[in-house]
Amino acid sequence: MVTEQTLEKHPSLETLCINTIRTLAIDAVQKANSGHPGAPMGLAPVMFSLWQYFLKYDPADPKWLNRDRFVLSAGHASMLLYATLHLAGVKDVDKKGNVLQTPAISMEDIKKFRQLDSKTPGHPESHMTTGVETTTGPLGQGIGNSVGMAIAGKWLGANFNRPGFEIFDFRVYSICGDGDIMEGVGAEAASLAGHLRLSNLCWIYDNNRVTLDGPASWSFDEDVMTRFVGYGWNVHRVADANDLMMLSRGYKKFQQTTDAPTLLVVDSHIGYGSPHKQDSYEAHGEPLGEEEVKLAKKAYGWPEDSQFYVPDGVYQAFQDGVGSRGANERGKWLKLFAEYGKQFPELVEELKLMQKCQLPKDWDKKFPEFPADAKGMATRESSGKVLNALAEAVPWVVGGSADLAKSNKTNLTFKSAGDFFPNEYQGRNIHFGVREHAMGAAVNGMTLTGLRAFGATFFNFSDYMRASIRLAALMEVPSLFVFTHDSIGVGEDGPTHQPVEQLASLRAMPNLLLIRPGDANEVTEAYKVIAQHTSGPACLVLSRQAMPTLDRTKYASAEGVAKGGYILLDAEGGKPDVILMASGSEVQHCVAAAETLKAEGIKVRIVSMPSWSLFELQDAKYRESVLPASVTARVSIEMAATLGWDRYVGPKGKIIGMHSFGSSAPLKDLLKKFGFGPEQVVAAVKEVLGK
Repeated sequence: MVTEQTLEKHPSLETLCINTIRTLAIDAVQKANSGHPGAPMGLAPVMFSLWQYFLKYDPADPKWLNRDRFVLSAGHASMLLYATLHLAGVKDVDKKGNVLQTPAISMEDIKKFRQLDSKTPGHPESHMTTGVETTTGPLGQGIGNSVGMAIAGKWLGANFNRPGFEIFDFRVYSICGDGDIMEGVGAEAASLAGHLRLSNLCWIYDNNRVTLDGPASWSFDEDVMTRFVGYGWNVHRVADANDLMMLSRGYKKFQQTTDAPTLLVVDSHIGYGSPHKQDSYEAHGEPLGEEEVKLAKKAYGWPEDSQFYVPDGVYQAFQDGVGSRGANERGKWLKLFAEYGKQFPELVEELKLMQKCQLPKDWDKKFPEFPADAKGMATRESSGKVLNALAEAVPWVVGGSADLAKSNKTNLTFKSAGDFFPNEYQGRNIHFGVREHAMGAAVNGMTLTGLRAFGATFFNFSDYMRASIRLAALMEVPSLFVFTHDSIGVGEDGPTHQPVEQLASLRAMPNLLLIRPGDANEVTEAYKVIAQHTSGPACLVLSRQAMPTLDRTKYASAEGVAKGGYILLDAEGGKPDVILMASGSEVQHCVAAAETLKAEGIKVRIVSMPSWSLFELQDAKYRESVLPASVTARVSIEMAATLGWDRYVGPKGKIIGMHSFGSSAPLKDLLKKFGFGPEQVVAAVKEVLGK
């Protein structure tokens, strides 16, 4: 058996710990025959120094409210994080939030790196692995999330801290690389963080001058430090990633900074210690190979034939470092929090609800009910009213728009709402600017920190934030994305602003709750569903143009929204000749067409379909009761791409939808050109009935 005594030389304990991180990463990647060993090799000292000496984190309670957050935005270096979580002895947490006595990542988990159903997937995934604060992989997303976490930290401090009780003062650290810095979302996020002066945020930039394709100079030679100075960041540089003293100074400078976020530029050597692959892009994206592994271990003074070797004293060193320090810091905080609870019990109750993703008592009591109105209102208008009622009842609903709040109707206007500005962090309205992608990533970061966060823009620009929506779905976090101007109903702004394919595209995304309400009261019910939905994100898709508010004494209750699709109006005797289906602003066309068809003796059932995903969750009996297989004459209408409607309309039905991009014109002209109205529904019904 290999022991510490077999080492060819006896480095200091710090170096021993650093090289253990390196060799665990090397061995895991080699065993999997897949992965990125170079970045963990180069960054091991950076990670060790941060976790061992500076990160406020207790491995015995990885969900401690006031812990520092660490985000590995360079997610391809996942073994850097997995090895550290293992060596630091981070405990596992179950789905109910209970801390277990088992490790978050065992040695067996490391040996199963990148294998089926392992807790060590190729890129860190927060819903799978305790200690992973957010899912990273697509570059730039992690640093975008970190801005949201830093916003949440400032907001929590401003709203919960009291004189003598600094309950929230955590910091957010993120390791990023050239890819994160190149990605547009990274630039957006950096600009926003600098503007907001998020002094609790530190990005550690791994300046290794290598990308997957080759030297970074092939595609990237900008002056990153000057760019970040221009963003309003404090910028410091460490010339050698192995220099623990200079790393320590860099972290201390960040912790002493009170007026801006910090960029710590660290010059590293990818594949450090690998004689032939140091600073080589080959070490970035593939295993070293058996011979190179031996040479690297020899360079570290490691037993060349050892595998997954942790020398004596390494576990204890982490226990005496981050373990002891974190336990001490959490212990002091718990004493402070206990006294805080005696003086401010209502605030502690709010924090408990936030942590469990629960809602206060009577949270929907003041939700509006909208009277029947033939003229009605746009669903963006009714959404604004309901969102304000929700936010007033749930004090941790926080968010904003990508510079379209007045148009999206997402301004929180009740007396205590306020704005979140630089050095004024108590407000609920966040002004994201024209930064859709950073907004999406920041909303996810805020949600991961316990807030119920929302972001809003025009539906067409959901394309700019699709990666963030997808990651929210993957992470199973309840971010809310409010999208208005949902169709060619945008009118004169033209096809650049008129969404066509977005509904079909987002409906295809797993674990995404998408609701397109058909009138004001469906909006109210949509918010009730969304507020109670905690296992994934929601997209609320809303109209610019007005639509009738239906008379619910004549039509079915809007509570049917909770089932995704429901019978809005049924044929006499419940045996229709034809079923009409629609979502959103097109429901009104079915209602109007039904009047005409009824007068001609045709029995019509109208089905409102605001959410396909919710409808698919219902049992087969319910779905059959709404869409009986015996009725094959069916017509759907929706001002969007038709993809997907065939599953509900069937082979004998007809789909009225968009088959091209839109056009710039007043709405009435667009409806006529593209064929949307009651008369088109009537004609389609007669066609499917053979009349």
